[in-house]
Amino acid sequence: MIDKSRLTIVIPAFNEAENLEIVLPEIIGFCNKNNYKLIVVNDGSFDETRNLLEKNKKNEIFKVIHHKLNKGYGAAIKTGILECDTEYVITIDADGQHSISDVEKLYCKILEKDADMVVGSRKGLRSASFMRKVGKGLIRIIAKILMSVPIHDINSGMKICRTELAKKYLILTPDTMSYSDIITLIFINNRHLVIEEPITINDRLKGKSTIRLETAFQTVMEIINIVIMFNPAKIFFPISLLCIVVGLSIGIPILAMGKGVSVGSLLGIFSGILFFLLGLIAEQLSWIRRNSRK
Repeated sequence: MIDKSRLTIVIPAFNEAENLEIVLPEIIGFCNKNNYKLIVVNDGSFDETRNLLEKNKKNEIFKVIHHKLNKGYGAAIKTGILECDTEYVITIDADGQHSISDVEKLYCKILEKDADMVVGSRKGLRSASFMRKVGKGLIRIIAKILMSVPIHDINSGMKICRTELAKKYLILTPDTMSYSDIITLIFINNRHLVIEEPITINDRLKGKSTIRLETAFQTVMEIINIVIMFNPAKIFFPISLLCIVVGLSIGIPILAMGKGVSVGSLLGIFSGILFFLLGLIAEQLSWIRRNSRK
């Protein structure tokens, strides 16, 4: 028998009253049936989200948290996770795109594999728009260049993980839409077992998504920050090598012609040395940070 009291569902919601009115009764019924807990975080909505949630929170398994102001998708999830007292927590979106049946699927998978995180993979499914497809592709390419990423759909909003680990790493995650990507990369970089499981995706019920192409660029910047935090050599050493190679390729021909040492060549070589030393310092700081968190 699976002890289903070990799982909490966390849903961030910003101006999702129309969607929640449709999906919330089904989710509450699902949680009652399976003895799951449910936390919905109203992230400063200015529509009827607050009133709708207050009307439904009489159920004892259902907890509602309100942000006075909009803090961001990641901030809403972090608030919900901090309130969790179960062993596992799963995040889903409030727009009806995630199938509630996949909650049980991911929960069984994390127990079966004794994993630390299971990502609901949308690999092979059609993207909602061309721009979102481009953005997700850009994120995957940059992430795989900068680090070893065994997961295809790192920015999936549906993922289940151990609550204790999630709380441990929340301080490192952003408050923005890039939360989903970063928390996955943090788990991977800290050598936790992260696996994927296919899920189904429905069309958004009502309203428009707030995800834009600029979200992808924000996420790329967050990924770079995470790489610098955990493995700065991936950033600094290639730049160092590039500067030195460019400097030598410019300077050697000029020196061979008897025209002396090129200023541009010296600049490239010294820049390469500087980046190399900065990389060593960053590696030391990263080592100290990793060990202090242990």
